[in-house]
Amino acid sequence: MSRIVFWIALLALVFFALRSKLRAALRKQEMNMSAQQQPQRPHAAPAIEDMTSCAQCGLHFPASEALHADGRDYCSPAHLPANTRL
Repeated sequence: MSRIVFWIALLALVFFALRSKLRAALRKQEMNMSAQQQPQRPHAAPAIEDMTSCAQCGLHFPASEALHADGRDYCSPAHLPANTRL
């Protein structure tokens, strides 16, 4: 009697494992098909920003972050000339 229960349980386990694998494969296939049907959007190019260099140390950094004094660009308040401190 225990052999019959063992074989039934083993067959049920194999059946459910195979069914699970088939369902996962079908879901993956459906996802791939739906991804192919969606229109492809072009990727937006990142914004390009001008770079400048510090007149004191030569560090290159975005021009939008520059501190301007006497027609020159500086990376931080510590590098500004003494007569133009913030």
